[in-house]
Parts: sequence; structure tokens; C-alpha cells
Amino acid sequence: MQEEQIEQVSGEEPRYAEAIQELETILDKIENDEVDLDDLGAKVERAAVLIQLCRQKIERTEFQVKKIVESLEGQGA
Repeated sequence: MQEEQIEQVSGEEPRYAEAIQELETILDKIENDEVDLDDLGAKVERAAVLIQLCRQKIERTEFQVKKIVESLEGQGA
């Protein structure tokens, strides 16, 4: 249950490392048959949300880094 509570506790989206950790926990439980069939759909749905969140964070960070690099190149550095 703890991994499902990360986002709700702070009221904000989890940090990248927290999302990855929660995703790994969910995947480990699924792979080890530790998820009840009644909970499987919810776990897979949560995993999909976390994957999307991580992709968005990577894309935002990549964009920020490109902007910084372009700014430095524009200054003749």
C-alpha cells in the first residue's frame, strides 16, 4: 500500500526516484505473483501512470538541458 500513497501524501507528483522505486516495487510484486488477481488491474494501471510520469520528467529535463546548452553556445562559451 505504501507505494500507492506517495503521490497522495505530498499532494504533488512523486519525484523521479520515488516513481521509479514505486514502479520497481509494483513490477517485483507482479513478477513474483504477490498481487491478488483482484488488485492486478489497479497495479498495472498505477504502473502505466508511473511510466508516463517518468517519461514526462525525462522529456522536461532534456528540454531544460538543451535550452541551457543553446544559451551557453549563444554566449560564445
